[in-house]
Amino acid sequence: MVNIRQDWLDQVAEDALDPDRPIVDPHHHFWRVGPLGRYMLEDLWKDTRSGHRVEKTVFVECHADYRGEGPESMRPLGETEFVAGLAARSVEVGKAARVRGIVGHVDLRLGSGVEDLLQAHIEVGQGLFRGIRQHASWDASADVPKSRIDPPPNLYGDDDFRKGFARLAPLGLSFDAWNFHPQIPELGELARTFPETTIVLNHLGGPLGIGPYADRREEVFSRWQRDLAALEECPGVVVKLGGIAMDINGFGWHERDLPPTSDELAAAQRPYILHAIECFGPGRCMFESNFPVEKLYVSYGVLWNAFKKIAAEFSETSKDALFRGTAARVYRLDAD
Repeated sequence: MVNIRQDWLDQVAEDALDPDRPIVDPHHHFWRVGPLGRYMLEDLWKDTRSGHRVEKTVFVECHADYRGEGPESMRPLGETEFVAGLAARSVEVGKAARVRGIVGHVDLRLGSGVEDLLQAHIEVGQGLFRGIRQHASWDASADVPKSRIDPPPNLYGDDDFRKGFARLAPLGLSFDAWNFHPQIPELGELARTFPETTIVLNHLGGPLGIGPYADRREEVFSRWQRDLAALEECPGVVVKLGGIAMDINGFGWHERDLPPTSDELAAAQRPYILHAIECFGPGRCMFESNFPVEKLYVSYGVLWNAFKKIAAEFSETSKDALFRGTAARVYRLDAD
């Protein structure tokens, strides 16, 4: 278990910038007991009440509260049930952030027979189930940590995976894509094959900065720039702006005596975020927290201050899309 160092984070405290701006946080996790310890509704509220106006959130799968028995393929239903219960409780509380969307896990390699399983997630999701995420994050280097579900190389090209993927759009479900930057072209091929399916690229496509990618930031950035620009040609793809403070991205925030300030974080992430917005436009981009994973490296308030500094020169319409509107539209949150 990796511990979040709250005393370390508390060394850098900032007042929230633009505190009245409505925010939808489209990417966070819950764990009753997880790799980062416990992170439940009260922990999310403590972070989202750090001065920013976070109104709604979307939970993204993280192997939380799986069923302990039954067929392996059915066990992730426990996570959807677990989060649906937390979401119901979040609505009962006054001015706290409300969990209004759930992205769960299904192994799409089950092929065309996956539809019944997707329907089961929709049923136990109590009207909040929006899509699925299946990790494709793989690299040939042993120095790049494997995903917890150990995906094979080129998952996106697997025939059975594609048969399962084809069942998403007819059910109105999106796909959250978690892959590393060398795999962006593989995602582009998937998106071109299934243009009717909304694909949400997580964490800016996972630009790596460790193992064979360490000390090659400019080279990696150049390749990432090119591949992301090509992905923009797929109209069904939208991008989550964030998730790149992690150790795999190679910035080393966790190795410092002090956590980063919003100025430092903005300086490091600005080139990535501005390039993504330039390619996709605000209507296809959304800021994300990736909490509590990102909490190993930066506090919630500082993170959103960095995003607000990066977006400072954009129009009010664009800011609203980046901080709220795109996420609300893609995950269908505006109706409640």
